[in-house]
Amino acid sequence: MSKAPFQVDNTDASRVTRAWVLHPDIKSDPNRRLADHGLAEAISLARALPELEVVGGEVVPLKSVRAGMLFGSGKIDEIKAALKEREIELVLVDGPVSPVQQRNLEKAWGVKLLDRTGLILEIFSDRAATREGVLQVEMAALSYQRTRLVRAWTHLERQRGGLGFVGGPGETQIEADRRAIDDQLVRLRRQLDKVVKTRALHRAARAKVPYPIVALVGYTNAGKSTLFNRLTGAEVVAKDMLFATLDPTMRRVQLPDGPEVILSDTVGFISDLPTELVAAFRATLEEVLAADVICHVRDISHPETEEQSQDVREIMGSLGVDEERPSFEVWNKLDRLDAAARAALQVRADRDDHVFAISALTGDGTDALLAAIRKQLQGAKHEKHLHLDFSDGKKRAWLFDHELVEAERQTESGFDLTVRWTAQQEAQFERL
Repeated sequence: MSKAPFQVDNTDASRVTRAWVLHPDIKSDPNRRLADHGLAEAISLARALPELEVVGGEVVPLKSVRAGMLFGSGKIDEIKAALKEREIELVLVDGPVSPVQQRNLEKAWGVKLLDRTGLILEIFSDRAATREGVLQVEMAALSYQRTRLVRAWTHLERQRGGLGFVGGPGETQIEADRRAIDDQLVRLRRQLDKVVKTRALHRAARAKVPYPIVALVGYTNAGKSTLFNRLTGAEVVAKDMLFATLDPTMRRVQLPDGPEVILSDTVGFISDLPTELVAAFRATLEEVLAADVICHVRDISHPETEEQSQDVREIMGSLGVDEERPSFEVWNKLDRLDAAARAALQVRADRDDHVFAISALTGDGTDALLAAIRKQLQGAKHEKHLHLDFSDGKKRAWLFDHELVEAERQTESGFDLTVRWTAQQEAQFERL
């Protein structure tokens, strides 16, 4: 027996497509999470699309996945009746659905179907604001579509005539569609390269100004944008909604009794983030790769905060962020806990110099966080004059690759350089 459906109170008449969310609770999945919280997150994802009216959803317990239909025949009939009764037009499955499963379920239920990856891509497509964000979403969507070309429609059975005198079996419509997608991906990649080069120029310009970068990262809806607004006085969109922020936002902040820094608010991560998006948004997250300090913002009130934290660490690792990068854990949303839980959490945080318990909403604990960032960045970038012999080409190339050179003058014996770097970069240079 499945659990009672998770009902959502949503009376916004402007959402024209009635949607129902299914969360498969697969008993054999070693990475299985709490089913009720998984369903709640999936419904929050669906509600992030304004054109959907999310009627509700349910957890569907499964011993194992059926290759052709995902669910058993009895469950499919039960869901079909529920969908018909509620006049559902779109089913969102919180997990991977193969092209064959999608085709079979759509045929059985008479509705459209999206899996978790497709839903996240729809949200990103709806939210992308910058040229770079739009290009990256298009590339991710095309990569996703390329894997889902199946013989679902009659036109895919056709073949085009081959080239040459013999002709041969020709080219199937699927192959033609795949080739068209590949061509479009190449065009988008070229356009994105131009945008990335522009960002690189902006980043190089910032590198010449002694402003360290502090990046906020974390699971989506952890409160990064609220903290960003609290620290900068900006008005970045901060809603109780997944992926409320997509394109990165940067502001200059004067730390109390400390240096000016550039604070960067990035897109939130999520479990099972589509691999197409991890690859596509690597350029957007370059600010994190270049950050002097990373603040990992966690929703400490969430029952799966540890699992969410692990998801963020894994994605950061896949993006190439090394573990030696100076970082702080920011346990946010203390205001959602009762007094006893807050006190216990504060005791835990006080035991670790790199953990801070705060409420971005009320501002509690943010002064201590800023003080720690200031201490970490004291002398973060300092100027130094170097002389390199002509034979030190490797060292000179390393300095330019890391955009540390302020000025250079060639002499009879080599190069006189003025560099601006952190103590960590200086130590790396000395090890060359």
